[in-house]
Order: sequence, then structure tokens, then C-alpha cells
Amino acid sequence: MGDQEQLSWDTDQWRLPGQREHLESSGSTSEPMEISPKRRAHFLHGPYPATHFGPKACILPNPTSVMHIQDPASQRLTWNKPPVNVLVIRKIRDESLVEPFKELCRFLVEEKQMMVYVERRVADDAALLKDESFSLIRNQLCTFREGYDDISNCIDLIICLGGDGTLLYASSLFQDSVPPVMAFHLGSLGFLTPFKFESYKTEVAKVFEGNAAITLRSRLKVKVVKDMLQRADQQPHTHETHETGKVTLQLQVLNEVVVDRGPSSYLSNVDLYLDGRLITSVQGDGVIVSTPTGSTAYAAAAGASMIHPNVPAIMVTPICPHSLSFRPIVVPAGVELMITLSPDARNTAWVSFDGRKRQEIQYGDCIKITTSCYPVPSICCHDLVYDWFESLAECLHWNVRKRQARLADASDSSDTEN
Repeated sequence: MGDQEQLSWDTDQWRLPGQREHLESSGSTSEPMEISPKRRAHFLHGPYPATHFGPKACILPNPTSVMHIQDPASQRLTWNKPPVNVLVIRKIRDESLVEPFKELCRFLVEEKQMMVYVERRVADDAALLKDESFSLIRNQLCTFREGYDDISNCIDLIICLGGDGTLLYASSLFQDSVPPVMAFHLGSLGFLTPFKFESYKTEVAKVFEGNAAITLRSRLKVKVVKDMLQRADQQPHTHETHETGKVTLQLQVLNEVVVDRGPSSYLSNVDLYLDGRLITSVQGDGVIVSTPTGSTAYAAAAGASMIHPNVPAIMVTPICPHSLSFRPIVVPAGVELMITLSPDARNTAWVSFDGRKRQEIQYGDCIKITTSCYPVPSICCHDLVYDWFESLAECLHWNVRKRQARLADASDSSDTEN
């Protein structure tokens, strides 16, 4: 953020910083679900400087920066037009979800007159093909195949049936603007799925009416660049990088990017850059770069703090570092992180994105990571604060212990009687 926020002095009068362009996705109350088509190098979020710092100092006006924090109470879903097309995502290979899936599809098609989209492999499930009573509904479903059919511009609402993996999968289907996501807890953990299916008709009807609380879950924009740096034997270990190379993969990631040593028995040895400057080298099993949403997943197991999804930040967490002083860190949203193999690394590294698309990173390759301007609008069951703490308590059993007895009832009081 240092390159964006520069101090300037106003000797004539008090004034507001220059006019700033706000992404509609960051909190516009009129059209909260639309994303501005403009792309910027950085998408910064932070305290908004209302006037001045003292009588003569203010932040230098910069139209490329976004200095804004969304008031959580104002994050409410509204529809510019009534929703028509609904994408239903069902956890695959779970027979217990067949009946809830059929119930939901009947409700959406027959009672709500919605156009329902499902994945082809879901519609071709053997249990659905055998059910003749569902054949009429099944024939009305619109099917698609991941990687072949683009449905990003025709879906108004996403409904997930399953665990947290269904929400991650829904995010991967939309590499730009994401429709609102309503997730029902029918899986094993359910940290990201606040709704209970028993009351699905009432809950879905409320969402169609609008005015529901949403959590804007930030994502990471990730690029894999091949042959960006010279080979280790041709370039010394410097603090500078060169903007060359071929982008072979670009993804929007909801949870985390994991770089690890793969099948090798050697320590992972990768260099971590922040806005082009070498910050540190990671020697250990690897490193996790996560969103606040991902802070309660792999990062939490690796010892990181758990961050509310509304906090604009990127987390960097080492995996079993070979240094007692290497602690997890949190950096501002909008900075660009870059990970490369160290020139003296004994082996290559492997990278995965939300647990998918795992591939090898060799000398001369790099991974660029920054905050995406396309968040995942996750619909809340109650509100974005209550839902998160309830998930901590119910799913992770956060701070659960036997209650301490009152002093008057304690059998071994430390007080001495005089």
C-alpha cells in the first residue's frame, strides 16, 4: 500500500482527497451484485481519510486506489430484477443428498417457476434415472459440463447442497462476477454452509424477496508464470524480479494457494516477494497464502489466526517451517505476492489452488497472488457476525471447555480460613 498512499500538503484550504472510484461490489447499496468492468493493478481497502491528518496533511489523490471499508450492517442483498435462473450444486457421490436435491428442484420448478441449472453428471445420476416420478422435472433441468459450457452470464442465484467443498466448487465455476450463493449444510463440516435444509422453502423464499444479509468473501487472483526468471545457475540471488514470462494459468481462489515440497524428501525452499521486493525465504514443508475465508481451513491447522471474512487481508502461513521464529503474518489486501523457487533449492515445488489443479513449479517459474476484485457474495442465515461465530462454536468447537465452578461451590478453595 505504500506505493499508493502518499502524503501531500494542502497550503490553501482543507479539502477532501481527490475523487475516488468505488467498485460496486465493495458496498454500493443500489446495485450490490454488479461489478465494475474496470480493472486496476491494485484493489486497496483501508480506513477512509474523511478530511485531513492535522491542519495541512492529507493522502495524495490517486484515482487508482479504493480507500473504503464496507459497513457490515449495510451488506444487504437486493435484486434489480427478479431472479429467474438458479444453479443447484449437489455434492457428488453422496446418496443421502438425492432426496433433498429432488425436493429442492421440484420446489424451484413447480412452485417458483424457476429455470434450474445442474451439472450433467448430477442430472445423469443413476438414482435420478430410476425415479420415474422425477422424470418430468429432470427433463426440464438445464445441464452443463464444467470446462465446456459457460454459464457465468446466465445464473442469478446459486444454491449449494453439501459441505464446504460445494461452495469452493461454485466459486471455481465463476472466474469473474459471482452470483449470490446460498449454502445448505448437508456435508461433514459445514463451516461455510449456514442454512439448515429442514426449512429450505421458507429460507429460499426470503432470499427471492431480497433484503438478506450477505458476506463478501474475498478471493485471490492467482497467475502461474513460466520462465519468468533466469535459471538459478545464471542469476544470483537478488532482490529484483523481471516482468517476463508466459502466463499459463489464471484462477480466482476462495480459500488458499498452497506451495509445498510435493513427493520430495528435501525441505521446500521458495522465495517470497511482496510488491517486487524479496521478503524472506521459506524453508520447511511449504507455505500457505490464504484469504480470510481460508484462514479457518488449512491455515488454521498450520497455526494461523482465524480472521473474519470481512477483514481485507491476505494471510501468509508457513507449513512446518525449519525456524522457530517464522510466525504467520497478515498483509494488506491489494499487495502482490510472488513465490519462486530459491536458486539454491534442492528440489522443485508443487502448488494447488483450493485443493485443485495441482502442478509442479520448476526453476524459472513463479506464482503471482493478489486480491481479486470479484468476491463471493455468501448469503447469511442470520447476519455476517453471528453466522461466523456460530460456525466457530459448532464446527471447530472454538474455546469449548468445562465451565469453572463458582468459588462458593469449589471444593478446593485456595483461600485460607482465619
